[in-house]
Amino acid sequence: MKILVLNAGSSSQKSCLYDLKEELPKSPPTPLWEAKVDWTQHQEFAEITVKTNQGVVLEEELKTDSHSESLTHLWTTLWSGKTQVITEPSEIDIVGHRVVHGGSEYQQPTLITQEVKEAIARLATFAPIHNPANLEGITAIEKLLPNRVQVAVFDTAFHSHIPLAAAVYPLPYEWFEKGIRRYGFHGISHQYCAQRTGEILGRDWQSLRLITCHLGNGCSLAAIQRGKSIDTTMGFTPLEGLMMGTRSGSIDPGILTYWLQESGNDANKLNQILNYASGLKGISGISGDLRQIMTAIAEGNSRAQLAWEMYIHSLRKHIGAMLATLGGLDAVVFTGGVGENSALVRSQVCAAFEFLGWQLNAEQNAQSPVDQDLATNNSTVRIVVVHTEEDWAIAQECWTLAKQLKQQ
Repeated sequence: MKILVLNAGSSSQKSCLYDLKEELPKSPPTPLWEAKVDWTQHQEFAEITVKTNQGVVLEEELKTDSHSESLTHLWTTLWSGKTQVITEPSEIDIVGHRVVHGGSEYQQPTLITQEVKEAIARLATFAPIHNPANLEGITAIEKLLPNRVQVAVFDTAFHSHIPLAAAVYPLPYEWFEKGIRRYGFHGISHQYCAQRTGEILGRDWQSLRLITCHLGNGCSLAAIQRGKSIDTTMGFTPLEGLMMGTRSGSIDPGILTYWLQESGNDANKLNQILNYASGLKGISGISGDLRQIMTAIAEGNSRAQLAWEMYIHSLRKHIGAMLATLGGLDAVVFTGGVGENSALVRSQVCAAFEFLGWQLNAEQNAQSPVDQDLATNNSTVRIVVVHTEEDWAIAQECWTLAKQLKQQ
């Protein structure tokens, strides 16, 4: 079974092609083909990178401002040119999509129909950066591979069983009845990392109390107990919770009403500031990329130093809240671009909990290995780094759903 996975962001689209057999492998396999199209640097150019499991690499620029055209060109490298791994597009059996917001309606992987597409479009109000990009990928596949089975795997699904005490906001109850509640995001990553942690520790992941820390440009934590998310930092939108690359995270809502009244600007301008001009970027004035922040700190930039200190403070504070929700902890898990690669973030976070017996192996941590336990032998909590595999998690869900459909 050949499964094409699409993982869309606001300015990039990652794709992977997996070739799976009758039984799923226990560890993530290397995709036959993986690629990325990026519109970050240019509006009129798409930067395309493709590589195959045989080590063939293609890098090129495509001059077009059409995302759909860029995606179609990207996928044709599957069956043509030096990165060809299949002979024709009909070999693709199923296409899986990461969809950020599924609302209350979608709590499991779902076959994409017209009704589902309309729901994804409607829920774009809650995830304006991501849902439109997810829908764009679905539409492009419909044109390229008509009548191909497509599956939506929702980032919100893993958090759908959060208790009401954590899910409902202290607002008029009628708002909750209209769908304003904590949904949570990065669910595909949080679930995968929790399961992988169980494998790494040689324990049933559903027996573990975990705090999973997905730290990238977007950041979120999840408190996981008995295999379910019972609390998470992102909420009604991906804007709540931790300080992030360009997003503010949680702030006093009174600031927002004050700013609207005093500035004379509208909600669209406010949304742009909170999502794209806040967080590390807003404080440092440099970038939302932590690597650039660290370079600026080394050069003596005081605003970059403040941004770093705020970022670590936010992480520690929210981990403390997740710890209280769980009432105990077996392991803390770091993942995402920052979580996997920044030894300093991990050490600074864990240092705040040394009074609880958390002990990080400094030598191992400095090497930033993945899929390993970095805690010392006598640490009260295991400290695990996991390379998140959202694409593989989506492929597994597609494989399972396809098997179920065959049996019907």
